[in-house]
Amino acid sequence: MSTPFLNRPTPLITMADGTLKQVNPLTGTEVWTVPGRGNRPLSTPATDPRELSEDDHRAACAFCSERLLQTPPEKARVVLEDGNWVTRPGLLPGQLASSTAEFRRVPNLFEIVSYDYWQENYGYEMDAETALRMHEYLADPEGREHVFNIVKTRLRAAGKSEAELEALTEEELVDRADSYFGGGHDLIIGRRHFIDGATHDSQLASSGTLSVAEHRAMIRFTTEAIADLYSRNRYAPYVAVFQNWLKPAGASFDHLHKQLVAIDERGVHAEAEISRLRANPNMYNEWAVDYANYHNLILAENDHAVAFAGFGHRYPTLEVYSKSATPEPWLQTTAEINAMSDLIHACHAATGANVPCNEEWHHKPIDLDIPMPWRVMIKWRVSNLAGFEGGTKIYLNTLSPQNIRDRVVPELFRLREENRIAPTVRIATEANVERNSLKYNPILRS
Repeated sequence: MSTPFLNRPTPLITMADGTLKQVNPLTGTEVWTVPGRGNRPLSTPATDPRELSEDDHRAACAFCSERLLQTPPEKARVVLEDGNWVTRPGLLPGQLASSTAEFRRVPNLFEIVSYDYWQENYGYEMDAETALRMHEYLADPEGREHVFNIVKTRLRAAGKSEAELEALTEEELVDRADSYFGGGHDLIIGRRHFIDGATHDSQLASSGTLSVAEHRAMIRFTTEAIADLYSRNRYAPYVAVFQNWLKPAGASFDHLHKQLVAIDERGVHAEAEISRLRANPNMYNEWAVDYANYHNLILAENDHAVAFAGFGHRYPTLEVYSKSATPEPWLQTTAEINAMSDLIHACHAATGANVPCNEEWHHKPIDLDIPMPWRVMIKWRVSNLAGFEGGTKIYLNTLSPQNIRDRVVPELFRLREENRIAPTVRIATEANVERNSLKYNPILRS
């Protein structure tokens, strides 16, 4: 098939035997899809699911609603008040039961980039507001006990004996508390472990099982957290956001949660992508959305976002792009954020709660001088990398973009008919994606 795009590898080439060769024009990743391998089921039905007790709904893991003190102190929570989703700042232990947290923001017990990293490499110090919050929490007897228990939990996981933990002084415990207030690795945790009314442990509450309103609240809460992490650490040019769903995708618990990590680098792939962007400021339109549109890979769209079956990824991938002229997610309007949420939610719902997947967010680093759109990728972790891929750096993806489209689109129609996704989602042939539909950058190639 001819293509209107020049001066780069053709993203999709079908060989005579049906093998589909893909090249991701943004990253250069090469992927092959071999005929006949895409008919396998994405998930394996649970064997011998365990019947749930009432306690399981509230205390199945450390992220559950009756085990709030097993995570570090909350930075904030989202509550539902008189039909409105409201963000409340962190509470003391004695206040936790005063409201129901639909979503909680807490520091990660095991940071990827630690507080000590920022302090020792950059001389970072927590801001005055955070320091006051830490002082007030430690001044509260229950708060102090909570923090000490969290510190000991981490040390215990590092191999410290009970005798060594008992020998620690209060001053030594307090000295280790900074990361649970001023750190830059947070979790956004949903209230449910299992869906409402679940009777067996196979009925997990995933992103796709949330209501449209709940998912919107989670996405808005996440964008607020990104902005907050940027504002409190001037040494961090980027905040990575991701979600690991189920253990094959790297999740520590089968409980819905997102992660945010402030980092001091953009990463090798991001730097390569930025170089391509400087050469062609309109590349996200030409090489992603427009190309997907021309090859009938659009899954759905609404007024402010578009979703399509991705190409050139190691794993089958659904991509959701914001059409907003504002590249920073936290600065977008409520309507724009909700539109992104609705398509992300629809993609998760169509994927199904039993499919392991990673949700990756990408947005413009705050120190970058050129715009790039907010976009989210949902990657189905349905295969393992093997020796062929390690040796050649050519990855085998069991599903082609067309396979993905043909699986997802019928599900989207079914879900919309059942009122389980937003009614404003326009699906496949209903969508009318304009050329250069991303409005983040008015500069076009001459």
